[in-house]
Amino acid sequence: MLILRTARAIHKWSAQCKRAGKKIAVVPTMGYLHDGHISLVKRARKAVGKSGFVVVTIYVNPTQFGPKEDLSRYPRDFKRDARMCTQAGVDVIFAPADSEMYPGGLEQGFSTYIVEEKLSQRMEGASRPTHFRGVTTVVGKLFNLVGPDVAVFGAKDFQQAAVVRRMIRDLNFPIRLIVAPTHREADGLAMSSRNKYLTEEQRPQAVALIQSIRLARKLVAGKNISTRALISKLSQFIGKFPETKLDYIEVFNPETLKPQDKAGKGSQIALAVFYGKTRLIDNGRL
Repeated sequence: MLILRTARAIHKWSAQCKRAGKKIAVVPTMGYLHDGHISLVKRARKAVGKSGFVVVTIYVNPTQFGPKEDLSRYPRDFKRDARMCTQAGVDVIFAPADSEMYPGGLEQGFSTYIVEEKLSQRMEGASRPTHFRGVTTVVGKLFNLVGPDVAVFGAKDFQQAAVVRRMIRDLNFPIRLIVAPTHREADGLAMSSRNKYLTEEQRPQAVALIQSIRLARKLVAGKNISTRALISKLSQFIGKFPETKLDYIEVFNPETLKPQDKAGKGSQIALAVFYGKTRLIDNGRL
């Protein structure tokens, strides 16, 4: 397995692969890998086959964190990540420094961003106003550097996947996007690097997210109900978990991400909650 750290190195490697007619799949991550990430690696391998190459990018991207968010304490363990990638059969890790991704530095020199202006405005975009500008910029740069034929993202970040899909379409990236199912713990909690932050008291209550989604499915089973009424019931349910503070619940069209007045079969639900300073998200189809 190769470990590349500079733009020049990954560009050179990618060009060699293309000259040899090899396919490349990329799995963008911020590191501190877990089984959910490895499931994406497996999906990437399936997409390009044994003759293709799987690249995992490991980069904690500062521009997708707000000024009061957890950039400085976001978990990092590159040696562990590298072991997991080796065991999973990854061909290349691309782990750049900030100076490689943002030439000139964020404080003075770097000034060009990719901004999606429709799908990114609600939910995560409303709670974290600069988040998606950072996501689209770094993902666009990684696409340019790695030159993948396939990109694999997880469904846990439903809005992020939708925004990336729109960026691929609008900017004519020659990339096939695969959105793989959310990988979950035995009790249903969506796997996330931020789960590490949960205390012993908070961890059992983190099932509030998946249990809320399951409750929503029961409430809309075979009928359409008012979204306002549904959100009210779910808010009351989440309020029963003393460590859980609701950020948002949204019900929307899964294709357009537009909010729906009526919730029914085929609607998408997404929610975000806080456990102390730890913020978790989840989503599901009703």
